[in-house]
Amino acid sequence: MGKLQLRCVLALLLVTVCAPSVMALTVAAGASPTQAAIATSASAVSTATIPASGSAVLAARIAALEKQTADANLDANNAWMLTCAVFVLMMTGPGLALFYGGLVRKKNVLGTMMQSFAMMAIVTVIWALFSFSLAFAPGTSIIGGLKYVFLRAVGGAPNTAYAMTIPFGTFMIYQLMFAIITPALISGAFAERMKFSAMALFMALWSIVVYCPMAHMVWGTGGLLNAVGGRFPTLDFAGGTVVHVTSGVSALVCALYLGCRMGHGEEPMPPHSMVLSFIGACMLWVGWFGFNAGSALSAGTLATSAFIATQLAAAAGALTWTAAEWLRQGKPSALGSISGAIAGLATITPAAGYVGPMAALAIGALTGGFCYFMVVVAKAKFGYDDSLDAFGIHGAGGMLGTVLTGVFASSMINPVFQGGHLHQVMNQLIAVGIGVVLAATGTMAILKFVDLTIGLRVSQEHEALGLDLSQHGEEGYYWEVPA
Repeated sequence: MGKLQLRCVLALLLVTVCAPSVMALTVAAGASPTQAAIATSASAVSTATIPASGSAVLAARIAALEKQTADANLDANNAWMLTCAVFVLMMTGPGLALFYGGLVRKKNVLGTMMQSFAMMAIVTVIWALFSFSLAFAPGTSIIGGLKYVFLRAVGGAPNTAYAMTIPFGTFMIYQLMFAIITPALISGAFAERMKFSAMALFMALWSIVVYCPMAHMVWGTGGLLNAVGGRFPTLDFAGGTVVHVTSGVSALVCALYLGCRMGHGEEPMPPHSMVLSFIGACMLWVGWFGFNAGSALSAGTLATSAFIATQLAAAAGALTWTAAEWLRQGKPSALGSISGAIAGLATITPAAGYVGPMAALAIGALTGGFCYFMVVVAKAKFGYDDSLDAFGIHGAGGMLGTVLTGVFASSMINPVFQGGHLHQVMNQLIAVGIGVVLAATGTMAILKFVDLTIGLRVSQEHEALGLDLSQHGEEGYYWEVPA
């Protein structure tokens, strides 16, 4: 065997036998799997001079190794994103269903939980038919086109305009979970007084008229507020404007349009089961990691940063709300603590992928006091009946969080932010303004339409009886009376 042939064989043996050890050391040093593969091959090649035929074989092996690495990266990120999609769906059912269900009176628990469950079915069908396309297909700067209607061209290949390392189908199903929970949040404002049929029609139209344009403007290709290339680049990592501002403002409009519940301000309407609400809030907290960390769209360091920010803001929000309540009322309540945590989670949503840990703590701390004021003081002063505080927590928190994202954003966390906090805050304010106008006008128009066609509010008799029996013919609790 000639010397060149011997060197070629030795090089190939080094690649085959030593690759795992070299790759492990390289990855441990902080390199990506692809970089590790290249370094492994390079270390072997450097030990020998290989003729043309040997080089071709080695190049083929390197190409195969790089493909295997890319496939493994795709599989890992896909597994992470599918898990996050499950967590976000869990936020609606059972998380939000339990949270809202426990806060209403016993006669309305099933009716309230059904509103969240209905969104899991109604929005899913609309999303598959055309809503996903309106939100994420190329179109105008306001609304997407029809390229993805009936989920055409939405399959296993990544769409590099959105995520390079997960299938486009995974991106679609993950975004669906956001589209489900956003209208479900609104139901907290009109709890105990809207007909189920009216709710279903209103929510279906709202998801098309309000949610799709806002999602496209902020996250869609060519969107007006897109952080990369938009006319007013807005930093909204996981839905401060798309989810919380739109749902919160729409909730306030619904509360004002429908008016107060019978007996509001005249008789107590305490939660019928804080246990249900407590469990629901804890599930929301856990699910929110899929909401925020999942918005990194990969299982990388940005997901870790968003995960940390989410936990810190939720904890700070819970503590500051509890402290404010303790000082004002003399006792810390379970309802106050879980409300503060949800407020912190809502407020950190737009900032989770742009701010560091200490900024997340600051945002959560500011949120607890601000949302406590909106729920306890402002609502009482103005007299509106936002039954479950959808506006006070999600609307107010979403606006505050969106603005504070511009204040605390760091290019060290996410290079999408290019610096210039004052300019960024102005863009954030513009995005909030657009969200408020779109949500308020769209919601009012839909409410008018539904009210004129099938009517919105249950009759006084049905409201007194409760939504469980009047709308669904069943009760949440059957108490056996001994003979």
